[in-house]
Amino acid sequence: MNGGKPVTTARLKRMKREKEPIVVITAYDYPSAMHAEAAGADVLLVGDSLGNVVLGYDSTVPVTLDDMVHHTKAVVRGAGRCFVVADMPFLTYHGSLDRTFAGAARLMQEAGAKAVKLEGGAEIADTVAALTRAGVPVMGHLGLTPQSVHQLGGYFIQGKTEAKAQKLIDDARRLEEAGVFALVLELVPEELAARVTEMLSVPTIGIGAGRFCDGQVLVFHDMLNIGRPGPKKFVKTYADVGGQIEAGIASFVNEVKQGLFPADEHAYHAEEKADGVYGPRA
Repeated sequence: MNGGKPVTTARLKRMKREKEPIVVITAYDYPSAMHAEAAGADVLLVGDSLGNVVLGYDSTVPVTLDDMVHHTKAVVRGAGRCFVVADMPFLTYHGSLDRTFAGAARLMQEAGAKAVKLEGGAEIADTVAALTRAGVPVMGHLGLTPQSVHQLGGYFIQGKTEAKAQKLIDDARRLEEAGVFALVLELVPEELAARVTEMLSVPTIGIGAGRFCDGQVLVFHDMLNIGRPGPKKFVKTYADVGGQIEAGIASFVNEVKQGLFPADEHAYHAEEKADGVYGPRA
């Protein structure tokens, strides 16, 4: 884990004021968190996108609170300096406040997240305000909201008409008034994201929202080409880790099939001392 002072909500707001770009990376387990922090990320987002990326679902809707707690715990173990935010999954914050508080408490007390993220605009503003009054830092999320994908009819760019753009602007204002410390803008036109970024005092984090947000977030597996992610215009592949993984596994398969692995140097012999032998790996 990297040294340095831990990132806080106050630090993130100061980064906006000082125009220092904020780097957010999704992380779903201990090694991804460890690598992202060591590389210099500011925020680790345990997104319910783990449903698509790690668990193989076709949307985020099946992800449960237990899933989020499990993965957030692993990420927290791999992070020391980064600010860890956990998504509240589908329908865990649209009913009673008691249930909402219970979910947020599990993510923060049991799993160790520093904040939670909620999708939606004016319709969840009162819930956001209640959470922030209770001391829970909340990150907002507007534009494409994956938990509503079935209602939206698919993964489409949001805010393209003037009326829809104004709705997003109004929602952003409501969320800021309710107390969010930051706002994710997903799949919105660059010009709209720039307008929202300029008008808010809290940082905006873009994903498919162009160049003018206060920070950017990408999915760990997308940027490293792990798990055969689908083509997305807003994603840049920074390393073909997936290709290297498959090539490495293919080499292992080939050597086992041909009787090349294990070789003598990989075998233990009766006369060898046990010093330095690691425990079982399988």
